[in-house]
Amino acid sequence: MATLIPASPSFDTRGEERLAQRFKEKLDSECWLWYNIPVGRKQLHPDFVILHPSRGMVVLEVKDWNPETILQADKMQCTIALENGTYKVETNPLEKARKNALEVVDELKQDATLVQKEGNYRGNLIFPWTYAAVLTHITRKQFESMGLQQAMEPHHVICKDEMEPLVAADAFGNRFWDLFPYTLQQAISREQRDRVRWVLFPDVRTMPQSIPKNRPTLGSGKLGGKALESINAFAVMNVQQEQLARSLGDGHRVIHGVAGSGKTLILCSRAQHLARLGGDNSKPILILCFNRPLASRLDALMQEREVGKKVVVRNFHKWCRDQLQEFHLDLPKGTDLQNSHYAEDLVQLVIEGVANGKIPTGRYQAVLIDEGHDFEEDWLRLAVQMVDPATHNFLLVYDGSQSVFKQKRSNFTFKSVGIQAQGRSRPVLKINYRNPHPVLQVASLIAGDYWLAAEDKDEDGIPTTQPMGFRSNETEDPPILIQKPSLEKEIHAIADELAKANRKGCAWRDMAVLYARWDCKEAAIHVLTQRQIPFQIYKTGAPYRPSVDAISIMGMKVSKGLEFAVVALPGIGHMPAQGEDEKEAAQTFYVAATRATKQLIVGIDGGGKGGFGERLSK
Repeated sequence: MATLIPASPSFDTRGEERLAQRFKEKLDSECWLWYNIPVGRKQLHPDFVILHPSRGMVVLEVKDWNPETILQADKMQCTIALENGTYKVETNPLEKARKNALEVVDELKQDATLVQKEGNYRGNLIFPWTYAAVLTHITRKQFESMGLQQAMEPHHVICKDEMEPLVAADAFGNRFWDLFPYTLQQAISREQRDRVRWVLFPDVRTMPQSIPKNRPTLGSGKLGGKALESINAFAVMNVQQEQLARSLGDGHRVIHGVAGSGKTLILCSRAQHLARLGGDNSKPILILCFNRPLASRLDALMQEREVGKKVVVRNFHKWCRDQLQEFHLDLPKGTDLQNSHYAEDLVQLVIEGVANGKIPTGRYQAVLIDEGHDFEEDWLRLAVQMVDPATHNFLLVYDGSQSVFKQKRSNFTFKSVGIQAQGRSRPVLKINYRNPHPVLQVASLIAGDYWLAAEDKDEDGIPTTQPMGFRSNETEDPPILIQKPSLEKEIHAIADELAKANRKGCAWRDMAVLYARWDCKEAAIHVLTQRQIPFQIYKTGAPYRPSVDAISIMGMKVSKGLEFAVVALPGIGHMPAQGEDEKEAAQTFYVAATRATKQLIVGIDGGGKGGFGERLSK
């Protein structure tokens, strides 16, 4: 079955719906189909863009015209009779498909890796491309009897009788693949297909990692105002994540996903989509999270996607403070957000301000909450009230298994706080796409006994879902386990590995040292300073700058929601600390370990005895 994106779109015509159903039934699973998705810089809307790794790409324009409604047709225009006795002139659908295809090809040619560099087809795309018009109510016999072949090249037209349900899958596929001018000698790789998506669909791009030093550049040129070399660092959602992101629809939505399943990517794609479709709605879009570093990263991503003026990103308590200041209400006494009483008072004052009408509700076109498992009941109730009732757009993404901050908990339901999402509006993402299998294996080795077992809940409850690994191949590096007699020697060994990764092309900003103990932080600062390795320390209240080319040093808990190519975890030989709840420590370790997208480095001794370090050393 072909993959349709979105999965269940709202079709403009019955003919488009029938055609999509035929594609899903009769083409194989390697075929990807995008329906009515804005393409490239000009945001064109072809009816369908189809990509197959062993065939190529085709752009389709679909028309539900009946034979009697076509009054006149030439190669450029068609005159169509309307029910009220008048008529309209439309672009010939084949000509429209051709122009859209040429625009798509011009976009793709700007990525030099998608262009042939030698031979008879030098300068063309590395795969064949074509276009076609689909006439869903006109048979091939009617097409010929009407003389439409004078206006539309017959080979580039698919007629009603060629897409009927009873047409065999082989016959349907052959008619479709016959559109292509030549046959591919070598299939399009997964990376090349992702590059196509990177160029054509900007909203599937993720925050890129740095360009490896030893990787060739693409050459000169521009793409959307950015140097083409940036494509060397391309990163996109996988197709399953994109399909879900484009299928969310309006209204209240809740997504439960395991670590690394793409919850944040989907949330960002949703924010970008809403920002660009906002039209005359002058209200901003609000993204909330608990974690300050995550808020900084989300804001950077919105700026990267050029919707920063429309999307407001805040950690929850900073947003509360903004509300009190904007509407000239008193702040709590003191200034320390680390003080639990100050933080609680801050939220309570906003709740009271909303209740007495001093802070208006419905202020945002949409509200999207990342890492929603860190939100308390009152916080969620407050956030829901901020959604404009005219749009009703609310999205919460969460994973109850990653709730490492000790907020007040109660057995509330989503419905009780005003979140109206049930059934299909509450998808569950069980696959971890972020982490290499060895990383996920180590993380699960520590945490699996405590909280990773799947736990069923009723429809309105918050389930715990066991993650399923996705990435697994022989090229993945196993985690590096460092066993030294002292913490300082352990940090020196970690610094050796970080320096080695940098020499291989990984930028410092794509690395992190995540600590659970204060002495690990101090030792890391001392050693990296001594070794003249650049780093930045995240401090509460200070801005986190993800674009600075320096290793991030931060606590394990506040790293939640972020990701880095290389992650080092010192002092694991001391986890759990004396008197610390073992389940909570395991949960924190899992969150920290699953930040690594390529390489995990773990200090398993450092003078510590037993605990998680001993378990990993076996």
